[in-house]
Amino acid sequence: MLFDLPYQIDLGAYQVPGSAVEDFRQQAIILTSPAGGGSHFVWRRLTGDFILTARATWNGSHAPAQVGWLARATLEAHSAQVSASLSGTGSALLDVRRAAEGHSEATPLAVNGADVIQLERCGTTYRLSAARFGEPFATVEVADVDLGAELYVGLFASPAQDNAASEVVFRDVRVVVPVAAGFNRERDPFGSRLEVLDVRSGYRSVLYSANHVFEAPNWTRDGQALIFNQAGQLYRFDLATKAIERIDTGDVLRNNNDHVISFDGTTLAISHHLPPDYHSRIYTVPLTGGQPRLVTPLGPSYLHGWSPDGQHLVYTALRDGDYDIYRIPAIGGAEVRLTTAPGLDDGPEYTPDGQYIYFNSVRSGRMQIWRMKADGSAQEPMTDDEYNNWFPHIAPDGQSFVFLTYLVGEVEPSDHPAAKRVYLRQMPLNGGTPRVIAYLYGGQGSINVPSWSPDSQQIAFVSNTVPF
Repeated sequence: MLFDLPYQIDLGAYQVPGSAVEDFRQQAIILTSPAGGGSHFVWRRLTGDFILTARATWNGSHAPAQVGWLARATLEAHSAQVSASLSGTGSALLDVRRAAEGHSEATPLAVNGADVIQLERCGTTYRLSAARFGEPFATVEVADVDLGAELYVGLFASPAQDNAASEVVFRDVRVVVPVAAGFNRERDPFGSRLEVLDVRSGYRSVLYSANHVFEAPNWTRDGQALIFNQAGQLYRFDLATKAIERIDTGDVLRNNNDHVISFDGTTLAISHHLPPDYHSRIYTVPLTGGQPRLVTPLGPSYLHGWSPDGQHLVYTALRDGDYDIYRIPAIGGAEVRLTTAPGLDDGPEYTPDGQYIYFNSVRSGRMQIWRMKADGSAQEPMTDDEYNNWFPHIAPDGQSFVFLTYLVGEVEPSDHPAAKRVYLRQMPLNGGTPRVIAYLYGGQGSINVPSWSPDSQQIAFVSNTVPF
């Protein structure tokens, strides 16, 4: 549960109390507002910074006047608070009451039809972000708001304009505690959530979570399991039973988050940090486990793609002082350089027909998605926007691809760290306008590898939070 639902209260004057229930099947929280005024508030205590995100759907003919997130100093009436709210028409408002019994300062956000709402605290700055699902966030913030260290934080719903009780369903509710300055993911506490997203609707489900680092789920070709890496080893997560089983990789035990399943579903290619230099090299191993076989004697070599005919692997490698994309026979042999542009080229992946390789490149000054023919010719950009875009993954049906997008100002173009505000975006395979399909906190390890379900309906990824 993201909230302990016994912790709920009606705020202000009302005639009939509101309620909150959790729909475990949909991983949703359903709030019914009070009738006759006030707000129903479901809450938990949080200390320090946070990022709160939810997607709202209004039920019935009475749309609540306001729904969204509240952060309050107390549960008393007229407490100091910050609210991030949506109206029934999809307008958004950041409202601040700096002291108990004080006046409210309302800051509207220029957005229409919004149903995704986020409230972020960073010190004494509060940021409201909102969007119509599929679109990037619009954002407004207010500084110098001191509500204290520990707050009552949660979702609320107010009645319709005629004070009739109304109902709102919150999906994709995520409470994130962001990392602090100087954070070290390998040393400090860090939580991971294995999620699956329905690409058409955008609705998400958390399948597994743990207070340590695990990364980069592959979806097996039979649709029955996800494979992820953790602490240098690989694990199989059974989707039916939720059981987790380690995959035997012999003495290859320093595996990173670059692992790919062959198109025929029988073999796993992996990247392992081989002593004595501990540079990444690429190996192949049966999907059921065994002693891996070395493919790339040279390092660093970071695997990303396997050709549909099973004959070649593509990867990014540091050679002669620059990272470029290379191809090598899956059984080993001579590597072929496919890109020569200065700057980092990364994340190569074949289309299902084997005609193209999609990749990300910083050659334009920002990290963008590119593609080229399988022989390295006809290199062309697929995205050209203000973001930094990484790791294109092509749907098995060959109709679209998804990729990871770092928000403006989050990273340097050639860097892809964990614990950042990111989007997952989807666009048609041959170009078009990307649409946001997930708003999350993640980055490195979220979606480094091919992670589509075999039917092209779902995507698996990892999101993050500091444990709380």
